[in-house]
Amino acid sequence: MKQAQVLTEKDTKRVLAHIARKPFAARNRCMLQLSWLSGMRVGEIAALRVGDVIDADGRIRSQIQLKAEQTKGDAARTVLLNAQAQTELSIYLHAIGKSKAADPLFRSRVGKRFSANSLCQVFLRIYDEAGLDKATSHSGRRTFITTLAHKGVNVRVLAELAGHRSIATTQRYIELNENVLRAAVELL
Repeated sequence: MKQAQVLTEKDTKRVLAHIARKPFAARNRCMLQLSWLSGMRVGEIAALRVGDVIDADGRIRSQIQLKAEQTKGDAARTVLLNAQAQTELSIYLHAIGKSKAADPLFRSRVGKRFSANSLCQVFLRIYDEAGLDKATSHSGRRTFITTLAHKGVNVRVLAELAGHRSIATTQRYIELNENVLRAAVELL
């Protein structure tokens, strides 16, 4: 099975530069950054409501409590947000203005909530237009997991962050290359 492309830093900069020149730049930037920085699935991103990311006082949450109906496999999970993801959300929420907690966080051009499939298509179009023809809606998750694995994060921790029940599933996400293998043997 062909896996989604893992994005390099150069790839993500290319995508962000492309997005900046297009309509819905703030929305698209935030959606992709959530994928890359938190490892959220596209369906989870599509299911987000404003109240999932801000608290009653209007502050950005440090974690998102996804309900079972918002996740794959109908199992609730917690998504941790690093400082960069929180900043991206803050910038996006400022750009869209006042919203109710129950409102969809991300809306299509006609103002409706994205379905998982329609958001997959948006991601594919963005990647394709940016010249990354091997990237898919799953590239953000693979990039998130692979990047952390290459930084030495334990696979059990990665599985928890990704919402996987099995570390075997998580291991399939991690891309290996000669540089990583060479760095490993140099640890001796």
